[in-house]
Amino acid sequence: MRIPMMRGIIDRRILINYRVDSKVLERFLPLPFRPKLVGGVGIAGICLIRLRYIRPRLWPRMLGISSENAAHRIAVVWEEAGQVMEGVFIPRRDTSSRLNTLVGGQLFPGEHHHAQFHVTESGDRQFVQLDSDDRQSHVMVDGHTASQFHQNSTFRSLGEASDFFKAGSLGYSVTSIPGKFDGLELRTPSWQVEPFVVDRVESSFFDNHAIFPSGTVEFDCALQMRGVAHEWHGREPLCAWSMNSIAS
Repeated sequence: MRIPMMRGIIDRRILINYRVDSKVLERFLPLPFRPKLVGGVGIAGICLIRLRYIRPRLWPRMLGISSENAAHRIAVVWEEAGQVMEGVFIPRRDTSSRLNTLVGGQLFPGEHHHAQFHVTESGDRQFVQLDSDDRQSHVMVDGHTASQFHQNSTFRSLGEASDFFKAGSLGYSVTSIPGKFDGLELRTPSWQVEPFVVDRVESSFFDNHAIFPSGTVEFDCALQMRGVAHEWHGREPLCAWSMNSIAS
């Protein structure tokens, strides 16, 4: 049994975005996903999100839980029932919450790995670091809110970047069953992002040359959201084998 909907507050959400050679992403992505391209390149990144008051829809706010979370994401498209869909493929989720690691993939879509988070905030400056218990994931971001969008981004404006990531509200995460992906959709009554300047970033995933050979991945831009009411809606799992049987 799955909890169909959860609600809470996105206290802080930082999107660290990279432009990636599309051929590299094509080799990495499992079926049925293909990279969603902007100007001929793929877009991938890390979502660092602090959630507060997360609880089932009818529960009072005081019973909600809080946690620091991270998701590695790749913007993708795929075909379903004859339609081209878009969203994000999530190869890994990390969380500070032991509860999330227990119910993720069971009561709630998306399997999570436990990690230690170190967060320091001072005014508009944010420092977030995570190291997973299994030593497979390390992320460090040091930056601050800005008034101007990153000039060297693949996106031509903050508005174009905002629209792109808003369209990627449906995510599919890997599970322990090959070819089966848990679906989770983010809904917000209001969507507003602001530019974020990254002074330093480290990622054991995007810095891994076995996955991303030198020259195939480059930092593109970063965005931030703060104080956003939201809902998480579980979606039916996407199973590659069933889609292949339908297509054949």
